Amino acid sequence: MGELAVKGENVMLGYWNLPEETKAVLIDGWLLTGDLARIDEDGYIYIVDRKKDVIIVSGFNVYPREVEDAILTYPKVQDVAVVGVNDPVKGEMVKAYIIPKEGEQIEKSELIDFLRPKLARYKMPQLIEFVESLPRSPSGKVLKRLLR
Repeated sequence: MGELAVKGENVMLGYWNLPEETKAVLIDGWLLTGDLARIDEDGYIYIVDRKKDVIIVSGFNVYPREVEDAILTYPKVQDVAVVGVNDPVKGEMVKAYIIPKEGEQIEKSELIDFLRPKLARYKMPQLIEFVESLPRSPSGKVLKRLLR
């Protein structure tokens, strides 16, 4: 897994009047997309997460999408967003914002018991908040910066 970089005539030349930002993402003609991706044996590329969304817990990388996918397998969960929040000891900790399915009540302890065999200990949500909705952009993408 690594950051996806692209190169070609269709790649931007830079950000308008932002030389420092351009320098950070354009290296020798390669655009660093900020997407974390993996490539399979057949050459297919799979975007796993966004680089800026990775949570660092005691030096370990936690990919929010992996935690979200595990939580979404719980039958009472409708939607979820996972972010990193500051922790004075570990650097960051995992926080999950969960929308329960209509008419469902979720006990935090039962959810943690369900997740225990699916996630490493450092990937487990330390904070869980049940919400009615998640902030979204006009295109429907969850605005994680607002949750942080």
